Amino acid sequence: MAFHIQAYTSRNPLGVDPTKNIYVGNLSYQTTEEELRKIFAPYGSVERVSIPLDSVTGKSRGFAFVEMQDENAATAAIRALNGSELRGRTLLVNKASPRAAGADTGRGSRG
Repeated sequence: MAFHIQAYTSRNPLGVDPTKNIYVGNLSYQTTEEELRKIFAPYGSVERVSIPLDSVTGKSRGFAFVEMQDENAATAAIRALNGSELRGRTLLVNKASPRAAGADTGRGSRG
């Protein structure tokens, strides 16, 4: 009897479909999830919005992830919103790419 052992590391803990997941960069630190939902809604149903917070300050890190209903909606939103302006900032909007294994998380060694 042969066994197949496969290592599993979760790089997608929320079960997000990468074809529908959008990275939104260069956000104002005051941007809210509601604002993002509002600007993405014309392109399709917004499934989820996530604005990562700094673990020390609790403030926005200046970027977000938006998950759309399907890949077509995500593509339409990217085309329309990349380079647009929100709160005086030019947005960088593109498909989110999975974080590489062992990627730097910005949390340096404390000693």
